Amino acid sequence: MADLKLTKVEKAYGSVQVLHGIDLDIRSGEFIVFVGPSGCGKSTLLRLIAGLEDITAGTLSIDGKVVNALPPAKRGIAMVFQSYALYPHMTVYDNMAFGLKLANATKADLDQRVRAAAEMLQITPLLDRLPRQLSGGQRQRVAIGRAIVRDPKVFLFDEPLSNLDAALRVQTRIEIARLHERMNTTTMIYVTHDQVEAMTLADRIVVLNAGRVEQVGSPLQLYHAPDNLFVARFIGSPSMNIVPATIEAAGAPARIRPDGGRTVDADVEVANAMTGPGASLGVRPEDLRPTDGEGLFRGTVTLVEKLGEVTLAYLDAGQPEPIVAKIDGEARVTRGETLAVTAPADRLHVFDSAGRALRRTRAARAA
Repeated sequence: MADLKLTKVEKAYGSVQVLHGIDLDIRSGEFIVFVGPSGCGKSTLLRLIAGLEDITAGTLSIDGKVVNALPPAKRGIAMVFQSYALYPHMTVYDNMAFGLKLANATKADLDQRVRAAAEMLQITPLLDRLPRQLSGGQRQRVAIGRAIVRDPKVFLFDEPLSNLDAALRVQTRIEIARLHERMNTTTMIYVTHDQVEAMTLADRIVVLNAGRVEQVGSPLQLYHAPDNLFVARFIGSPSMNIVPATIEAAGAPARIRPDGGRTVDADVEVANAMTGPGASLGVRPEDLRPTDGEGLFRGTVTLVEKLGEVTLAYLDAGQPEPIVAKIDGEARVTRGETLAVTAPADRLHVFDSAGRALRRTRAARAA
């Protein structure tokens, strides 16, 4: 079991600052996922934890001990990379056993650990094969097994599924979730650009942007209560519809008028001083539904994407970007028709002129 604490952690390459004062507490046994756009620093942060990069400033503690100067082999950490990095001339068994051999494990202990990990990952029939005889998903499981046999305190995953096709990603993601259940005392930190992986695997998600932490929370906290416009847009697919708006009346609920739309009540708390200045109204595509009334937005359908269980309808409602509605897959929507959509008040998000989310009312927060 291992707690990790990052305090004011910075990373610079010469004059280029990559990470800016990261503060993060990770509890023992948690499954933490780092997400963010390319170049946000998520893989760099993972490498700092692993000891593969030096920390420029700040401290990293594992179980209360500062490990900035501790080499990777002494940190009790195992890392699974995007590339499988298997030795092509070694069998699966020997690949998994290699690290234990270097650590002078006894033959009996080595064999027991390899076979236990292989059984856990359902790769026992593959132990005598070479990597070239395996599928991509099987190779990734071998790479994970090689890390398991070391019995680490902390597992680090750096985009481990990105080289797999869609079906294998789903299968391997489920296996990683089951692995965490079996090893629930082992802390796991996982880097991905895939929102589905983040939402389904994480106990908590860390959203990074330009080397800074934007928000930390459970998947549903980030989905239902993003702290700012960046998180609101980043979490969810398709991303949240964001339109310019004006706060017409303060209170809880407040009266909000989206540009080109109808004034509505939104379950947020707004002070009198905030009425008038520019704001933004956000609503997720899946929270919009067609209506026979005036609706929150009304526009011409410019594109229809039928995905089976859902249909994505893109509306030209006079906004800078199309309004996207995720509606029932059986809904009859055609390009060129006029469609009005609405959303419940407790599903509306309001952001101030600086992009910060306004506080939800008690009823909305409870939901």
